[in-house]
This record gives sequence, structure tokens and C-alpha cells, in this order.
Amino acid sequence: MENFKMVAKTFFGFEEILAKELINLGAQRVEQGTRMVSFYGDQGFMYKANIALRTALKILKPIKTFKVFNETSLYNGVQSIDWSEYLSVHKSFLIDATIFSDHFNHSQFVSLKSKDAIVDQFKKKLGERPNVDKDFPDLKINIHIQQDVCTVSLDTSGASLHHRGYRTATNIAPINEVLAAGILILSGWNGQSNFLDPMCGSGTFLVEAAMIACNIPPNINRKEFAFEKWRDWDGDLFEKVEESLLKKIVDFHYDIYGYDKAPSAVSKAKDNAKNANLDEYIKVEQHNFFETEKETQGPLHMVFNPPYGERLDIDLERFYREIGDTLKQSYPGTNSWFITGNIEALKFVGLKPSRKIKLFNGKLEARLVKYEMYEGSKRTKFQNKDYNE
Repeated sequence: MENFKMVAKTFFGFEEILAKELINLGAQRVEQGTRMVSFYGDQGFMYKANIALRTALKILKPIKTFKVFNETSLYNGVQSIDWSEYLSVHKSFLIDATIFSDHFNHSQFVSLKSKDAIVDQFKKKLGERPNVDKDFPDLKINIHIQQDVCTVSLDTSGASLHHRGYRTATNIAPINEVLAAGILILSGWNGQSNFLDPMCGSGTFLVEAAMIACNIPPNINRKEFAFEKWRDWDGDLFEKVEESLLKKIVDFHYDIYGYDKAPSAVSKAKDNAKNANLDEYIKVEQHNFFETEKETQGPLHMVFNPPYGERLDIDLERFYREIGDTLKQSYPGTNSWFITGNIEALKFVGLKPSRKIKLFNGKLEARLVKYEMYEGSKRTKFQNKDYNE
């Protein structure tokens, strides 16, 4: 099978970890961009990337690149592609456009002009045309214009890859699954300790943490991918790829547990863990984090997404101070990470973060911060280390 170029889209700040994921999966010619990583692979690898990548939002397959300066050059460029290779007159399609160009102001206009070019080609050849379907198209087409360069791609994924298929119940403003997986990877989570999300909401961090720990492909529960409607869809090849990934699942010998003070959240988190077939690894209990203490011996890896004013009406100063106090007093031997969109509120934690990483939660600029809570004091830790050496 021939290799071809693909582009994996991701969040700002995840480019490096996505590139590493692709290299580990076996991608060729991996190159990082902004919010994207390009790579080469064959049809089987396209299936594999969609099933197995944790930090990709979408996988695109570019089919043509050309220069654009106005609507005529756009129309001619899109029409220069032989669309009968990808689409029949009885099938439906949908175009979405992303533009960063002085020549075009509206993505909707670009989509309409591109649609006209495709429809006119079919009318001229066959006297009939395929229809546009906004909900369930047979072919999704992506038009990307960067200044005067237009790239036309086929969308291999369909709905964003954060739709894993396990999350049927959500709480207020749940964290995106791809964002959660990327945060866990950035935090160094590798399944070699106990894990706690002390404000677990609908349980996204818990499920993603279990999938990483067990090396379970993140999109194994997903209902469908766009490429399943393509003319060259190979169901046997897809099954082989899926089987090879399932053989690499490993067992996990620690505990993953979540707390939330809302009974509704606890119930939803349990449901989602069950939907992902991971409830044997995940324990969810109703607790107020500020009234808890570390339950287990040895190192603990903690990752959470506290509310930050956008979602809930809380006293931010008091809330973030309580986070710091609880970590300091009740969670020795813990690497604690959390993401916040309220960067000002971090000063109330009263602890010095050892890491700060800039990310975006939706359009909101956020920080992923790490607090290292040592057993005993920090000074004691280093004195013991020197003594032992």
C-alpha cells in the first residue's frame, strides 16, 4: 500500500506530544506545526491513527494544494480535482473551511464557492449533482486557506476525535477528552502509581487515565469514522488494525479513584467508567476534597480541573486557598497537577508551582500547574537524599 501525507489537528501546546505519539505508532516523516502535526502513512495507518491517537482532534488527508487570490482562482482550483474519484452523484457531502487570508473574509463564502465548483463539475459531466448533507454526509471535505495557499483535504475522522463514545452523561462544562488525555501525558502519568482526581465531575480524567495506564486505544468505543463511508473502505484491514492494537493492552496494578461532592457527578462518573468497560479499575466516591486526606501509601499522581468562576459561582480566593491548604496538610508524597482558566486565582493557592504550562481550554487561555508535595518537608527530602548517597 502506498504512503500518503496526512495532517493531525490538535490543541495549542500538544504538538510535541502528538508528534511523539505518531512516531511511537510508526508514522513516517513527522513534522510539527502550530496546532497540527503532518506525517506519512498508508491506508492501514490512517485507520490506526484515528483509533489510537490520544491527542489528535482530527486526521485530514490533503488531496490538492494550489494558489488562491480571489473567488475565481478558488473555484478553478477546487474544480481541477476529479471529484468522481471520491464521490458519486448519489452520495452527499459537506465542506468546512478555515481561513487565515487577506483575500477572503468569510469561511462560509469559501465553503459555498467550493461547493459550487464540485456541483458544477458533476452537472457538466452527468447532468446530475450530489447533495449537501449537514448532519450525515458521505464525504467531509476540509478547505484550509493560509494567505494565498489553499489546501483541499478529505476529513478521515468525521466528528472530532474527542467524541470517544464512552461519555453519555456529563456534568457542568466537562473537560474535552483530548484535552484531558494531553494534560495527563504532559503531567507524566504512566500508570506506575495510584491516581486521584479529587474534583472528578463526569469522570473524564479517570477514564482517560485508565486507558493510558492499560494502553487501551482511546477511540475503541467510538461508533464510526468518516472513512467508513469512503469508496476504498476496507473493513477487513480495519479489523486487523483494531486487533493488533487490542493485543497491546496491558494490565494495571494500582488504583484510580475520583471524588466529587455532588451525588449527580458521582453517578455520571460511574456510568461513564462502566460505558468505557473500565469500572473494575476506577472507584468513584462522594467526598468534598477539602475534607479528605491521602488514603494510600507511596506516591500519588493527582490531576484535576477545578472550577474557576466561568462555570460556578464560588468565592475564588477562598476556594483556591483551600486547594493549597488541603494539598499541604493532607497529601504528602503527591504530584498534583491542575488546569485553570483563572490565572490570577493561582496566587491564592499559597504554594509555588514547580511547572507552569500554557494551554487553551476552548478559547480561554489557561495554565496547567504542578505542585510537588513531599513526604515531610522539602529540606528533609534533600537531606535524606544526600545522606543516602
